[in-house]
Amino acid sequence: MNRISSFPPIVSEDSKILILGSVPGIKSLEMQEYYAHPQNKFWRILFALFQEDFTADYAEKMELLKKNKIAVWDVIDSCERKGSLDTEIKNEAHHDILQLLQDFPSIKVIFCNGQKSFKTLRKILPDDLKIPILVLASTSPAYTIPYQQKLKDWSVLKSFL
Repeated sequence: MNRISSFPPIVSEDSKILILGSVPGIKSLEMQEYYAHPQNKFWRILFALFQEDFTADYAEKMELLKKNKIAVWDVIDSCERKGSLDTEIKNEAHHDILQLLQDFPSIKVIFCNGQKSFKTLRKILPDDLKIPILVLASTSPAYTIPYQQKLKDWSVLKSFL
């Protein structure tokens, strides 16, 4: 089993929202882009929430994040995993999320993209953290609830901007 590594955070001085995934899947690692699998609904959901026309252009996706003060990262820095499923993650090492929050004090809320990122984050952050942490429906194609249900779940994100 190969060890895989996550990407650097996408964050700016005015980021208000931090969205945390677990660790990139195979397609994302191949493309070197967050949420690159065509069946992952992450980007479609964000474009829909902000009433923008969807694009596959990664630079435009980055611009959407910046314009809406959203940071993106993963909880897991590196791990061993066969395939792309979170259930296959072994021997994980974590990012220093607390340091990121200290470096970017404008971040006021954390959204976890699915249960794995949420459960892992809960293990590594102090209990007395003053920032709300909410878990959202995973945008992964492995989580098979309908797109409209995912979109509705993610709509809470806009109330924090």
